[in-house]
Amino acid sequence: MGARRKLGRQFGWLWGAYAVSAFGTWLAFDAFPMIAIMVLHAGAAQVSLLAAAGLAVGAAVALPLGPWMEFRRKRPVMIAMDMVRFAALMTVPVLYSLDRLTFAQLVVVSVVVSAADIAFTSASGAYLKALVPRADLLVANARFESTAWTATMLGPQIGGAAIGLFGPVMTVAANAVSFLLSAVGIRAIGGTEPRPARTGPPPRMRAGELLEGWRCILTHPALRPLFFNQVLVGGLIMATAPLLAVLMLGSLGFAPWQYAMAFTLPCAGGLIGSRLAPKLAARFGRHRVMLISGALRACWLPGLAFVRPGTAGLVLVMAVELGLICCMGVFNPLYATYRLDRTPADRVARTLSAWSVSSKATIATLTALWGLLAAVTGPRIAVAIAGLLSLATPLLLPRHEHDAPRPEQEPAPSHT
Repeated sequence: MGARRKLGRQFGWLWGAYAVSAFGTWLAFDAFPMIAIMVLHAGAAQVSLLAAAGLAVGAAVALPLGPWMEFRRKRPVMIAMDMVRFAALMTVPVLYSLDRLTFAQLVVVSVVVSAADIAFTSASGAYLKALVPRADLLVANARFESTAWTATMLGPQIGGAAIGLFGPVMTVAANAVSFLLSAVGIRAIGGTEPRPARTGPPPRMRAGELLEGWRCILTHPALRPLFFNQVLVGGLIMATAPLLAVLMLGSLGFAPWQYAMAFTLPCAGGLIGSRLAPKLAARFGRHRVMLISGALRACWLPGLAFVRPGTAGLVLVMAVELGLICCMGVFNPLYATYRLDRTPADRVARTLSAWSVSSKATIATLTALWGLLAAVTGPRIAVAIAGLLSLATPLLLPRHEHDAPRPEQEPAPSHT
């Protein structure tokens, strides 16, 4: 019943805007590395720099955006970030057509888009908390989660075909247009968004204010363990991705289409899990389902260390990924709802911004460290070490449902 619940026209526009931008992002998922290799003839070191700069430098650039947006209306911020991403990405096809595209330009665009991603995600989380009643937050997050996994499953396939037909530059242009359409959808939400009320003096852009999001997380007995769990699990999973590419496409001899299939088809598990999350939570309780799915999520990564050549190895990877992603599909909307539910209304943007910055920085750091580890031990052993570490992450989940009281004051949902 929860999955079919109507959340109103305004949420429908927000959901539609998210869907368009998510599909656009995954459509152009490999476009930047391909442009760097095929158009600019960049080497492996430059391609790695391009990926790392977007995460690490983008996170640093986004650091002051959380305090800046906290007491501003979130919908204009979301529209502005969509337009920033549109403008930045459109410079790539424009400069390419003028034969002026450079590697430095790609790095700058990657940083700008990454910073805007963080700001948009933080503003949209705060806006969702004000837009949707607390009882409907899980259903709303589950719908976003199912859309994300659908885009992850279909976007790279369509994008790969588009790159083959039109080239990677055109997929970047399509991604840019998706952000323009997202801005139009958010603008169409309409209604009046009240300006967030201040609970203290106006914030100044100083070190203490920049760290307020982390202070909220680290001093909160429920958010603190969830933060460390989520950041570490995400970092370990993403750190193994390039190692598996080297292992499967290198010594194990899998074809590129087999490698792509092994990681895209199992995304159907995320769609299944996100559809099940509200039903499981209604039957067994949100906190219990979050703990169980979070613990099961940690059990799959070690299996990737046992991949072998041939059909059996391909089936093993797909089975492990299916189990992992299905658990993530259940866990993610529950954890997102739990986080929003326990974050004070006047700190949502700063908390989500700090969370995103930490996640991206951790992924960049662990990816670099695991690259060095693989150089010493080999990619298989490095994947196995990441898997063993992931088995300890359930200990970081919040053990009790009432680890901390929920914020007493919540803004009234703005359904005007």
